[in-house]
Amino acid sequence: MRAQVTKQGVVIPRQMLKGVKEVEIRQENGVIVIVPLAVEDPILEFGKDPIEDGITDASVNHDKYLY
Repeated sequence: MRAQVTKQGVVIPRQMLKGVKEVEIRQENGVIVIVPLAVEDPILEFGKDPIEDGITDASVNHDKYLY
């Protein structure tokens, strides 16, 4: 696919971005890279909905409880 570069830049067809709400645009070694970003960062979701199990030292001894 080819696209004309205008004063504003380049338009990426919407059908190529189906389901994408945000992208990261960067230049690497003379190549423009467009990366779709996840809607939510899964790391930020940790601890959002904790459970209660009566263990009071889980944050200190979490490895012990995992294994």
